[in-house]
Amino acid sequence: MRDIFIECSPGISGDMLLGALYDLGVPKKVIEQPLIDLGLKDLYNLEFEESKSCSIRGVKAKVESIDCGPTKRNWRSIKELILKGQLEEKLQQIIYEVFESLANAEGKVHGIEPEEVHFHEIGAIDSLVDIIGVCAAWNYLNPRKVYCNEPMLGKGFVQTEHGKLSVPPPAVIELIRKNNIRVLSCFNSIEGELSTPTGISLLSCLVDYFRPPSKYSIKSYGVGIGNLKFPFPNLVRVYEIVSFEDSSINQQNNPNCEEISVQEAWIDDQTPEDVSNFVEKLRIEGAYDVSYQSINMKKNRIGFSIQAILPIEKKEFFRRLWFDYSSTIGVRERTQSRWILLRRRGECSTTFGNIKVKQILKPDGSITMKPENDEVLRLKLDHKISTDEIKKIIQESSKKFKAFENWK
Repeated sequence: MRDIFIECSPGISGDMLLGALYDLGVPKKVIEQPLIDLGLKDLYNLEFEESKSCSIRGVKAKVESIDCGPTKRNWRSIKELILKGQLEEKLQQIIYEVFESLANAEGKVHGIEPEEVHFHEIGAIDSLVDIIGVCAAWNYLNPRKVYCNEPMLGKGFVQTEHGKLSVPPPAVIELIRKNNIRVLSCFNSIEGELSTPTGISLLSCLVDYFRPPSKYSIKSYGVGIGNLKFPFPNLVRVYEIVSFEDSSINQQNNPNCEEISVQEAWIDDQTPEDVSNFVEKLRIEGAYDVSYQSINMKKNRIGFSIQAILPIEKKEFFRRLWFDYSSTIGVRERTQSRWILLRRRGECSTTFGNIKVKQILKPDGSITMKPENDEVLRLKLDHKISTDEIKKIIQESSKKFKAFENWK
């Protein structure tokens, strides 16, 4: 297992990502095998060649189409091709998700059902090779976590089957909106399409975190070169890294250390009901925990101190929630580390039926089990027994534990 960091410098396209993955060390045979399995081997020639962009070396992926005629594939036909192919299940799912995201985006911007979307550039054989090849390489690398910096889009116009479209194209805008991808505009004065629909769609399906890891070392890397000429290097780098998160959440180490975000504010101009609703909103959206208490504030007003512990990768999302769902005009935020014991959810088979529980792995290797509080309350009401009796029953049933997930 490894972590991957994709550096879009400045943007992303399918062929640049494919070239970088080949340069990283993914064999050409791995890239082409699913294309052969899907019956596409006679429709293209794929070559990887050394290239440079502004004197920086890398690899350029070149696809020569020998597709007969101007074939226009729709999502229905591509879906049928993918599902009927004898592909490994995980690889099939990745490929399917990328094409589905493109179909949904194109359907949205053209006002039609995704099934009816006719792929033009995307359905061309070179784009099929780019997408399927990248997914095959990804399946081969099997990264544990994937990071990516915010891509840039460019400006101007691009020639497509639909005619001349402004940059970014409508499908890119929809993919960015739907997947809440942050982008940069540092090169907004540069004419050209820096990120393509294929590239953005691949990122939306493959990337876990649109931010660089906090700390990392580089084991190896590959460089993919783009076709467009800019006054700066047009390339994509793919790093194989050992990240801070990699060393801190290795399941061989217990307890684990991970980064979290802590956000808090004091509010004195909302009713207790509104504050309660906001706290519940934070919990529903995935906060690890939320606490609040009444405090004395300026002018002797009674207010509330609210503190939320959050996943580090969702801090921007929660930051917006404070301003959208509370009356605060400022939020304090800090990044902290926390040590947590490995745990996993599952259920125990008992005389009262299956009970949802959580196993906790102690540093000495011993395992304790804790019933979910909702389950305790349900059993107390249904069977008129005490909490201690419930815990004893679960402890006696520990050998009948069935895990729903791996240790994490």
